[in-house]
Amino acid sequence: MTVIELSDEQAAKLRAQAQARGLTVGELIDAFMRPDGPEPTNQPVDERPIWEILAGSLKDIPPEELALLPKDGASQVDHYVYGLPKRDQ
Repeated sequence: MTVIELSDEQAAKLRAQAQARGLTVGELIDAFMRPDGPEPTNQPVDERPIWEILAGSLKDIPPEELALLPKDGASQVDHYVYGLPKRDQ
């Protein structure tokens, strides 16, 4: 038997997921171990392409805030996300 140690926060999330599906934690883990994955939930699935979802999220950001974003954000993502030195372009 394999033992996996979870933080209190992780265990609470696992219990909440199990309860939301009407399962015990053991039943939920068993469901995830099946080759076809867990039973689907009744939550609606957003079938729009990701770019439409992102565009919808961006529409509420004021233009002056968007203007503050770096122009080289995509090419220098490691600098802005992880603080690494900028790469030569």
